[in-house]
Amino acid sequence: MEEEKGSVCVSGGTGFLASWLIMKLLQHGYSVHTTIRPHPTPEHKRDVGFLTNLPEAKKKLKIYEADMNEPESFKPAIEGCIGVFHVATPVDFENKEPEQVVTKRAIDGTLGILKACLDSNTVKRVVYTSSASAVQFSGKPVDLMDENFWSDVDYIKSLENFSFGPYMISKTLTEKSALEFGQQHGLDVVTVIPSFINGPFICPKFPGSVHTSLAMILGEREQYGPLLNMSMVHTDDVARAHIFLFEYGEAKGRYICSSHTITIEEMSEFLSANYPELSIPTMESLGDIKGFRIPSLTSKKLLNSGFEFKYGLKDMFDGAIQSSKSKGYL
Repeated sequence: MEEEKGSVCVSGGTGFLASWLIMKLLQHGYSVHTTIRPHPTPEHKRDVGFLTNLPEAKKKLKIYEADMNEPESFKPAIEGCIGVFHVATPVDFENKEPEQVVTKRAIDGTLGILKACLDSNTVKRVVYTSSASAVQFSGKPVDLMDENFWSDVDYIKSLENFSFGPYMISKTLTEKSALEFGQQHGLDVVTVIPSFINGPFICPKFPGSVHTSLAMILGEREQYGPLLNMSMVHTDDVARAHIFLFEYGEAKGRYICSSHTITIEEMSEFLSANYPELSIPTMESLGDIKGFRIPSLTSKKLLNSGFEFKYGLKDMFDGAIQSSKSKGYL
């Protein structure tokens, strides 16, 4: 364990990335305040044992209830913190609510959290977790994208399959709002843009990006579209990048965090070679898969800052398969 570095806040602590980030922050010597959504009823409390049982958690982890619909509810968790990792985001892939409602909640919640950071007088930097979907859907015919690209809301709305549309739009507009707020109010805001996060997980829920990454292993052909050209990054590398950018004095603006890109044909070959015991679709059977070949991403800005990726594709899939099996999803 490293020496005590002060307190930081992580929003959305029960989520896939946030829970892993909490574990890493505790390892790095930070005390952590995290927020979870209020329990549905006193009798139906969420199980947070996977957080409270983490090494150092008994001494250094405090859990607060907060809701993105009530941004002021985050104030107690942020009080006294030197940094905030805003990972929480409203997710509605079933489109039960209109896109405008989802986006407004995400923006209002984020701006409320940023205001609480300003009011705290202790927060030195906010690291906001964006998404590759805020970059890759610009409609521009390019193969490789960096931080200068922004997804285009009208283009997203024009896509045939709009089920992920509200999420993409809310992540794009919320990231823009967070950076603008930081510039206007002199608050140091840095954004991390992960591609599909694949690898081990400690949360009880099956993470959506891991689920999609394992679509071939699960035999879910309806999920194969995103695999046509998939950029990926290991869970631990994303968490480490968040901490690196919090601690890196020169950090400014947006940082793409993506270590590998693999086509659906390459994935079929890779999985067949590395997991011969699993039934993987052959390349011949994938010819009719329709979808949008998402442009690849470059992490050059992050790497030029001194960050190094530690994990390869085999690490990602080994970790994802092992965690999925241990939790009964495979």
